[in-house]
Amino acid sequence: MSLDSITVEVVKGALTYAAEEMGIVLRNSAYSPNIKERMDFSCTLFDHKKRLAAQAEHIPVHLGSMQLAVQKGLEKFKGKLEDGDMILFNDPYISGTHLPDLTLICPIFHEHRIIAYSANKAHHSDVGGKAPGSMAGDATEIYQEGIIIPPVKFVKRESIDEEIASILLSNVRTPEIRLGDLRAQMAANLLGKKRVLELVDRYGVETLHKAMEEIMNYSERRMRIEVSKMPRGSYSAEDYLENTGTSNKKVKIKVTITIKKNQLIIDYTGTDKQVNGPVNAVLGVTLSGVYYVLRCLTDPTIPMNDGCYRPVEIRVPEGTLMNPTSPAPVAGGNVETSQRNVDVLLKAFAQILPEKVCAACQGTMNNIAVGGMNPENGKHWTFYETIAGGFGGRRGIDGVDAIHTHMTNTMNTPVEAIETVYPIRFLKYELRENSGGAGKWRGGVGLERSWMLLASSATLSVLAERTEISPWGLYGGKSGAKGEYYIIKPNGKRIKLKSKCTVKVEKGDIFVVKTPGGGGYGNPMEREPKLVLHDVLNGLVSLVTAKKDYGVAINSDTMKIDWKSTQLVRAKQKT
Repeated sequence: MSLDSITVEVVKGALTYAAEEMGIVLRNSAYSPNIKERMDFSCTLFDHKKRLAAQAEHIPVHLGSMQLAVQKGLEKFKGKLEDGDMILFNDPYISGTHLPDLTLICPIFHEHRIIAYSANKAHHSDVGGKAPGSMAGDATEIYQEGIIIPPVKFVKRESIDEEIASILLSNVRTPEIRLGDLRAQMAANLLGKKRVLELVDRYGVETLHKAMEEIMNYSERRMRIEVSKMPRGSYSAEDYLENTGTSNKKVKIKVTITIKKNQLIIDYTGTDKQVNGPVNAVLGVTLSGVYYVLRCLTDPTIPMNDGCYRPVEIRVPEGTLMNPTSPAPVAGGNVETSQRNVDVLLKAFAQILPEKVCAACQGTMNNIAVGGMNPENGKHWTFYETIAGGFGGRRGIDGVDAIHTHMTNTMNTPVEAIETVYPIRFLKYELRENSGGAGKWRGGVGLERSWMLLASSATLSVLAERTEISPWGLYGGKSGAKGEYYIIKPNGKRIKLKSKCTVKVEKGDIFVVKTPGGGGYGNPMEREPKLVLHDVLNGLVSLVTAKKDYGVAINSDTMKIDWKSTQLVRAKQKT
């Protein structure tokens, strides 16, 4: 059976927007600010063979692992699923990310057989473990990171299994919010199911399946064409995590990219062994990084589905940082090692596609988790967020200021939402001057964000990177600023925090985050002086930095460029 191209295109658009609609339902129905405001979730649709058919533009680290999660998560349910069932799990060694990400899969039946699946993954702001927020920076085994849920029938014939729900909710600090977010995930899957069945009513099952197959084959053809344009050969790169969370030892990630006729081989041989800190990245996270980078460096109009994966062979030695074995802790691998994986891949691709690769972005998600007992109602509260930083400069364009980069695609949680729900008062939220790396095209600047704790006490966890190793520049561009995290006590004492730690905070303590900037791209001396003046006027670059890094002298009284001084400075630096 052959289909006309118009039908295939209509089905493709319908599936893609159905996944987007699923996300809208999930966001609007969720209880927690982390999902409702920061939008930390992802939605997808799969065909009857458990192959990715369509995805929304959500979180890269979720999306690249979803096919692995669906295939592994459904293994034990062959022939055991009924209409109205949904499978829930969060075991990272099955789901492909970390414990706070709860995956929910809904089989879609038509005339008593499964014709497709809707699935989503959402980050819950607490799933138990040793610290509120389930993101302890010093965990040594996965059991300290939260409750582990193997694939179970959480929903049976459209009803939540109360016994399974009771076990889950008894192991988290905020059960009402967790259940509300799970119901939002259910609603999203039901919307996906509805949209798929509408396509069946219009075209029939056979046409739908054939269209899905055509869409995947189309993506494969286009991806192979993109790969075939790349120069043949092998290209290697390496980068480091600055510590493990339990030791100050740096951990190496090494990748070798081999390009054949129309196939890529990504090999992580040479990467360090897994560690006893929370920065191990399960296989799904590693796959996500590869798929994301390919998406960035090839044609963005290629539909993202199973076909895009076919030209890529990924080799990751078991027992290493990028493919650990249980019970290694992995909370930070999903959020921090995933970012460094992208940095390593981009370093390697800079040798292959130099005009398409950006300088290093902030290289961290700045994970902050805090929680305790609310004295007003006697209930536990937990808050989790990631914070934006600088995007690296690119050929022909500056980096982006204060944005979530690479493997995260979330929003900043609005201050108003946080203060409404949690015992926290914000004191500062602004762009961080001088944090972007200098370059012909500068790196984006980070943020400075601080808040005061209003509750009597709480536990604070930081899980971050790039406080010791700066985000690198490219082709003469300078590095971005390193991140900083510290607490200011009521008496004014300032306590610097490690990039991975769990500490107690008391009422009146002020927590300060300064996020890294992106690296610069190209020689800073080639930057247009008028652009430097613009950066100074907008508080992104100081007068001192303008002269030091760019050789641009600006009169502090008139805020105009002193062209004579600028020319002298540049001439002096060139000689």
